[in-house]
Amino acid sequence: MKDPAPGSFRDPDRPVADRVADLLARLTLPEKIGLLRQHQVGVPRLGLTPFRTGTEALHGVAWLGPATVFPQAVGLGATWDPDLVRLVGEATGAEVRALHHKDPERVGLNVWAPVVNPLRDPRWGRNEEGYAEDPWLTGVMGTAYARGLRGDDPRVLRTAPTLKHFLGYNNETDRSRTSSDLPPRVLHEYELPAFRAPLAADAAVAVMASYNLVNGRPAHLSPLIRSALPEVMVVGDAGAGGNIHRDQGYLPDHAAAFGAALRAGVDCFTEDDADPRPTVDRLTEALSRGLIDEADVDAAARRILTVRVRLGEFDPPGSDPYAAVSGDVINCAEHRDLARLAARGSVVLLRNSGALLPLPPGARLAVIGPLAGTVLTDWYSGTLPYATTLRSALPSATFVEGCDRIVLRSGTAEAGRFDVLDWGGSVLTFRSPAGGYLRAGPDGVLTDDSAGPGEWVVRETFEARRTGDEVRLRNVALDRWVTFSPGALPPLRAAAPTVDEATAFTASLIVDGPALAASAARDADVAIVALGNHPMVAGRETEDRADLALPPAQQALLEAVLAANPRTVLALTSSYPYALPDDVPAVLWSAHGGQEAGAALAEILLGADEPTGRLPQTWYRDAAELPDLLDYDIIGSESTYLYFRGTPQFPFGHGLGYTRFAHENLRLSRAETDAGGVVTVLAEVVNVGDRAGTEVVQLYTRRRRSRVRQPLRQLRDFRRVRLEPGQRATVSFELRAADLAHFDVTRGRMTVETARHSVMIGRSSTDITLCAALSVRGEEVRDRAGPLAAATRDDQFGTRLADETRTDGDVVEARLAGAWVAFHHVDLGAGVSRVRVRAAAPDRDARLELRLDDPLTGRLLATIDVPATGDPYRYADVVQTLDGAGRHDLFLVFDQPGVRVSALEFGRGAA
Repeated sequence: MKDPAPGSFRDPDRPVADRVADLLARLTLPEKIGLLRQHQVGVPRLGLTPFRTGTEALHGVAWLGPATVFPQAVGLGATWDPDLVRLVGEATGAEVRALHHKDPERVGLNVWAPVVNPLRDPRWGRNEEGYAEDPWLTGVMGTAYARGLRGDDPRVLRTAPTLKHFLGYNNETDRSRTSSDLPPRVLHEYELPAFRAPLAADAAVAVMASYNLVNGRPAHLSPLIRSALPEVMVVGDAGAGGNIHRDQGYLPDHAAAFGAALRAGVDCFTEDDADPRPTVDRLTEALSRGLIDEADVDAAARRILTVRVRLGEFDPPGSDPYAAVSGDVINCAEHRDLARLAARGSVVLLRNSGALLPLPPGARLAVIGPLAGTVLTDWYSGTLPYATTLRSALPSATFVEGCDRIVLRSGTAEAGRFDVLDWGGSVLTFRSPAGGYLRAGPDGVLTDDSAGPGEWVVRETFEARRTGDEVRLRNVALDRWVTFSPGALPPLRAAAPTVDEATAFTASLIVDGPALAASAARDADVAIVALGNHPMVAGRETEDRADLALPPAQQALLEAVLAANPRTVLALTSSYPYALPDDVPAVLWSAHGGQEAGAALAEILLGADEPTGRLPQTWYRDAAELPDLLDYDIIGSESTYLYFRGTPQFPFGHGLGYTRFAHENLRLSRAETDAGGVVTVLAEVVNVGDRAGTEVVQLYTRRRRSRVRQPLRQLRDFRRVRLEPGQRATVSFELRAADLAHFDVTRGRMTVETARHSVMIGRSSTDITLCAALSVRGEEVRDRAGPLAAATRDDQFGTRLADETRTDGDVVEARLAGAWVAFHHVDLGAGVSRVRVRAAAPDRDARLELRLDDPLTGRLLATIDVPATGDPYRYADVVQTLDGAGRHDLFLVFDQPGVRVSALEFGRGAA
């Protein structure tokens, strides 16, 4: 290729924006439309090669063959070590580049990672993909990983990281049909900060929109895409553009849906795999109907091309700073060492009664449990190049898997012998003595030659329904019941549509797994029980958990071992928290740790290294302590560590080590500051134990008084400190008063309130060791007055947030008769005589009641009759006289479901 013409899109000395503008001007309208999808075709006349978005790289490179497999993202979050997480990102980015050099069309440089949805609810099926429950910590870890992925070259990105999933996405249950209610404070204080941090640092350069709706509007149509995000490329999730019309029924056809998504800010559609026709046809039709214009296409193409320019795609030969990255980097020795370091760092010691850990030298060990002899991977894992299990890392230990082996019979005919593994959620897998898992083919034929669950549609899981001594089996994937025909080939099929047509088996116990495990534990000095989840089963993408309980068979195994040997260690490996028994003396938790998981865990158990991980989310005692899975209002529901008033089993930030630390002498550089001030927080840390160790010193604040509900504690920073026995160190934090702001609905912006704050040092969010007071001079948060936007309500019952129009605005909609919304501390002044309510009653005339101080018994201030509007998006302005004065909590009560209210405004004078 000749040297680039000065000023052209191939000239690396020109500003990125100029290069993009030049290239955009050279493209025809059909060529630009062809860019607006995952598989972008080349433009041979300009020398543009095909480009593909969406290489999965959540914790290593996925779906592209063997590559280094690091701990799951929640495990990386548990390290509380952004420097380590950045190194993992660097290694992953290097392996992506190497694979891209080998096959540039198959392996794109736009990577779909990291996931920065805060881990609001531990029942979320994709809990493993996020970093933390706290949005600030999520932002720190997400920024670190994205920085590693993108590289340090000042001009060319190593890869182009994409943040997932915008916005309010923490449920798999009906994920494309459910709407996440995000009141203004939850939106600005909890959901948005985790996205803004990596984007503000230019660590991430793209965002993926989520499947769900937000406040009644598909996330792919949210005005927040452009109002809350900087000018970055936005990609659609797989099939989500089609969902706008198909699953959500939000717009009348696909052309309207794709056009609306493009105008809302979705640039690149992920639809129909490599087939360009549906997306191109829909956007072309939207153009012809006037739903979009060429300027909309140009805006999307500009953002896509900006990423491609920054990746160095159009630079002249010889200028690629990553040209030397070869296939030798994949699973190289340095990356294997890093994988073990990350796996060690992700281990959290939850309990250690009687200093059972580390294990004494020479102890006789029994290693027991279904996760002791295997390393499991999730949907976004790479292919393991090798795996070290706990069993292989402790070769002298006695090993017992602990699962039952049964024989299934129908009458006198034997249908098969299987090891039964319980993964919770009433889901079982059956494994033959030869090691193959029972699997249902698409035709229902059952064979026992599968390597185990690992496909998108998991065909190896079954539900057992017992009636007396009989058991019937349902294959979960096919939703068909198992039949057995002795002598037929094949004899086992999952084909019966009803349980009545299923074969009634008897299940006879051949091997009593818990009994064997108890026997081994009895003969050991210490028993290590390795339990946990299978990341492809019962809690994964498309499937939330119903509870927090251990699988029943695993619970029974743990109880049997503990009864046989009280010196029992639970080594829990899971994608999410469990509610655990309190009588196990020592408990270690780690996420699924990748190829070095077993070696890393063994080093912690034996004391060759110490556990330094900290919990990135709250572990509750029971799912009853959680709100409804679909309740995203963490303030109203008092959920997450920020607002939870109960006592968790293990709190956010918790993690023990093998030594002890004391925190002393908390000092603030000043006791008072203004809204723009910075306060230096100093504290001393002393290792008062008998071995070297690492302390994670955590800084929290709490506002002591406010007009609105504030977090009970909120993480502001942390420091990792390694000290020898007796060694002392001073840790320093810079606390910005601006970071103490909350979203003030009366002003519509983040506001630093005049208030006193507790500045706290702790070992976790509930183990606070030091506290000092800080006064902040900010703004006074006023009582409510003037127009009241209904969506800014302070409390509610029986309502949801909905879309005011198809394109923007939020309203409140009643879900049942008697529903209400509350506005606290409303100042009616010396008196008001009228109220104007903007409302929609789509079905029939409606009546609203305005009451003071209580929704049922409070003084009736006004009755507002709303005429039927015939359409949820057609509003009527209704004015009603009233007589009110003073400061009150104001309640608006609905008489029927479906009624919407946009705003209330009080005034004086005649109606």
